[in-house]
Amino acid sequence: MTAAPDAAVEERVAEDEGALLVAEALRKEFGGLIAVSDVDFRIPRETIVSLIGPNGAGKTTFFNMLTGVYKPTTGRVLFDGSDVTTKPPHAITKLGVGRTFQNIRLFSQMTSMENVLVGMHARLRGGIFGSIAGTPRVRREERQARDRARELLRFSGLSGRDDDLASNLPYGDQRRLEVARALATEPKLLLLDEPTAGMNPQETAAFTDFVAKLRAEHKLTILMIEHDMKVVMGISDRVTVLDYGEKIAEGAPHEVQRDERVIEAYLGRGAGDDE
Repeated sequence: MTAAPDAAVEERVAEDEGALLVAEALRKEFGGLIAVSDVDFRIPRETIVSLIGPNGAGKTTFFNMLTGVYKPTTGRVLFDGSDVTTKPPHAITKLGVGRTFQNIRLFSQMTSMENVLVGMHARLRGGIFGSIAGTPRVRREERQARDRARELLRFSGLSGRDDDLASNLPYGDQRRLEVARALATEPKLLLLDEPTAGMNPQETAAFTDFVAKLRAEHKLTILMIEHDMKVVMGISDRVTVLDYGEKIAEGAPHEVQRDERVIEAYLGRGAGDDE
């Protein structure tokens, strides 16, 4: 006689089926240091999920495992049903994962248009020989790419900035350009690493509205590392908290905000009393 399925197992299977990304027991060790310790993590489709925690909690290391920059010591990562645990970053990008970085990584001496076109590289089919020969198909593809880049710049609030060098853009616009370049890869999942770091309150508010627009108009699933709790609590559907590489809490923003372990580790006494 077959035993009845465990209710917790059934719930987990249901969660996995509705998730765009699933990380199972993900662990990363650097020598004797455990940076991420056996973390289970799921991102439901078309949600905004925030990953928070103190400095050194393992957040960026976790990001880097999801995007192929680091290979996990143990565990696995599934994206849209495919096992991407050992795939290199360019292969994961091609499957539909785009990202920005904690420290802006634009090509500073290239224009806004050129930076976005670089993001399209993985999707262009012309190849180097076609580009050299300048075939009609390649010329048409290049025109379409420039039109699409211009559209992404406009969507990202950078109309009229096509020919501006990235280094000449204000800080907030550089962050937007990074997102436009990530969108050029045609992602299903967009990872934003501290996107509002260094922004003033006005830039932060505008960028927060922009992230909401990304989900609403592009149907994107978004994962953010973010330190600004006003941003996290205001925009996230779900929040996961890491501390010393371990997941200590997960849930809706208001639940996480009142979790005793989170208050002790990160938010500080009194944070859970805010209404």
